[in-house]
Amino acid sequence: MSESTKKKFYQTDGFRMFMGKYGIGVILIFMILVIGVMKPRFLYPSNILNVLTQISVNCLIAYGMCLCITTGGIDLSVGPQLALVSVLLGQFIVVRGMNIGLSVVLAVLAATVFGFVNGFLVAKFDMAAFVVTLATQLVIRSIAQIISDGQGMSMASPAFKNIYSGTLAGIPYPIIYMVVASIIMYIVMHWTKFGRYVFAVGGNVNAAIASGVNVFWTKTLCYTISGLLAGIAGVIFTSKTGSAQSNIGVAYETDAVAACVLGGTSFAGGIATAPGVLLGAVIIGCIYNGMNFLNIGSYYQYMTKGIIIILAVLLDMVINKKNR
Repeated sequence: MSESTKKKFYQTDGFRMFMGKYGIGVILIFMILVIGVMKPRFLYPSNILNVLTQISVNCLIAYGMCLCITTGGIDLSVGPQLALVSVLLGQFIVVRGMNIGLSVVLAVLAATVFGFVNGFLVAKFDMAAFVVTLATQLVIRSIAQIISDGQGMSMASPAFKNIYSGTLAGIPYPIIYMVVASIIMYIVMHWTKFGRYVFAVGGNVNAAIASGVNVFWTKTLCYTISGLLAGIAGVIFTSKTGSAQSNIGVAYETDAVAACVLGGTSFAGGIATAPGVLLGAVIIGCIYNGMNFLNIGSYYQYMTKGIIIILAVLLDMVINKKNR
């Protein structure tokens, strides 16, 4: 490619289209190669499985967040929903001695109900999603602390801990959960009428209404699904830690947003892909894992995450500039 051709490519829609479709994959491959050269153990199969296992919780949360952002909103209450599910599991299984399966269903249902409440308030009264979910974030966290009285509770049941630590054909359960969720979300977002409605609402809500889209139920279901996925993530995380706590899930919404924007989800609404969210979660996981290999402190990791979000949103604005 000549210099003049290259210049034209970067100045036209060709570059925007290329980055929009393949940019995240290029970033992921480049980052893996750089860290792999610096720390060869990063590329060991055992570490790759470890990274995929660690990102399972964030990936589930990010899928729900993606739906909300695609409609033009956001869900800041997902972190406290993890905490609520955790303390409810402790109350159901340890205090009341209830069946593990039933306890999991009831705890996840509680998070799903709060997701529905978020969606109802946003869709019915046209309230700002940021304000609604920021408020319910405080409410849900407070409820979790009241239920637990601020105290942790051991969840030592082998059957419950097996939810996270179990394997199938050598593959950890969390990876299997993530793969199943990824397949379901891909079908829902890209092959169903509901998925088309989500993109339509986020792209142009007035045009969606004129086309007969039920905006109220579309938005409400997005937040309900977000609550459901956050609830499932809460079960997995509680099984991982082996304790029910009301202080977990702090800033998890930030990781979810980072995975979304890195995966190409536009804050302008109407643009997102399920595979992109998965790749975004993988990138976040690789960054954290790579920084641990490089002995970079947690404070720098937080700073890096913030910079990544800013750059990803900036890139989204540049790529989609002509469409806005």
